[in-house]
Amino acid sequence: MRPQRGSERVDQTRRRLLSAAVIGIAAAGVASLLPRHMAWADASEEIRPFHFKVTDEQLADLRQRIAATRWPEQETVADASQGVQRATMQKLARYWATDYDWRKAESRLSALPQFVTTIDGLDIHFIHVRSKNPNALPIIITHGWPGSVLEEIKLIGPLTDPAAHGGKAEDSFDVVIPSMPGYGFSGKPTSAGWGPERIASAWAELMKRLGYSRYVAQGGDWGALVVALMGVQAPPGLLGIHTNMPAAVPPEIDKAAFAGAPAPAGLSAEERHAYDQLSFFYTRGLAYALEMANRPQTLYGLADSPVGLAAWMIDHDIRSYELIARVFDGETEGLTRDDILDNITLYWFTNTGVSSARLYWENKFAFFAPKNITIPVAVSVFPDELYAAPRSWLEKAYPKLIYYNKHDKGGHFAGWEQPQLLSEDLRAGFRPLRQ
Repeated sequence: MRPQRGSERVDQTRRRLLSAAVIGIAAAGVASLLPRHMAWADASEEIRPFHFKVTDEQLADLRQRIAATRWPEQETVADASQGVQRATMQKLARYWATDYDWRKAESRLSALPQFVTTIDGLDIHFIHVRSKNPNALPIIITHGWPGSVLEEIKLIGPLTDPAAHGGKAEDSFDVVIPSMPGYGFSGKPTSAGWGPERIASAWAELMKRLGYSRYVAQGGDWGALVVALMGVQAPPGLLGIHTNMPAAVPPEIDKAAFAGAPAPAGLSAEERHAYDQLSFFYTRGLAYALEMANRPQTLYGLADSPVGLAAWMIDHDIRSYELIARVFDGETEGLTRDDILDNITLYWFTNTGVSSARLYWENKFAFFAPKNITIPVAVSVFPDELYAAPRSWLEKAYPKLIYYNKHDKGGHFAGWEQPQLLSEDLRAGFRPLRQ
């Protein structure tokens, strides 16, 4: 995608991020934007073992940088309306520099089978855990931003060995969790072109390379867009997809929410709630995405300041930020302090703050626009997602909606926050496709 100038690019970015109606991508026309076939020209399809370990010097440098943070003055309001509050960041930094132990996260990763393979000239890292059940259904799970493979590893046990987690052995999965290009341990693209549609095609190649002729796919955040595009591309062997951030907002609803207009008449209470969530996100929750979509290279502070990186990452959406702030106030939530810092520290040691941001620059699809997916789709709805999709919208967006479950707790990072609920949904949602 060729960079554009000033206001022209900002306007285009807002349109493609926010609204199918404003973008003008008709649902039936999305498929024409995707590659029908991508020839993987790598000299080798070798799958290589992977291991990651930071040095003691790197750990010491991180702590020194945190301790040397130059703090701004406190915000001039009593709430988070000006952004991440200084008190929250100072609690995070104090724990990070003194009590936090990265080696525990490193050990958890090292205990998992990890690999790298080259697809379309780029190294792709992935976790691959096979179930002991020979009839397990393969699943590829895609994280989002500001996530990583650490966002999804709590799902591995309940999916590969459901009998040990309150489920049935016949619902087992072989689990594949890749790092997206520019994220975590995968390679960083050195030229433009690695957008979500290319990632979707690469994931199909990865599953083929692993020997899987039948499989399913799951994702949230960027992962939701990747698996939606996998659904559009419908590669041989993809039986169905699951999403916890569905692409299902009717164009007229999206257009009104983007414009800040009053809710359209005739909405049900559930639809009105989703409309209000969308309107809030569009008007007050999107600044980070606009910056990364327009000027990702400007974010040098993410590579230079651990605290700067952490503040940027925890300000994804207001509900997630509120949860994280409560965690550092000592309250018990779906995440722990270590969960949060494991993920941030992974970004720090892989220096992927800027490279991960470029995916926003590459993207040309609206997250919430229906994509004309005709393969089976399962959906989990969590109340603190960017919007809680009503079933009425999902049934229109997905003609083969095979599963729907609406939860009473959980937010944007479902696999991270509520792994039990999401793993139960994956077992139930994909059960009809095992035949």
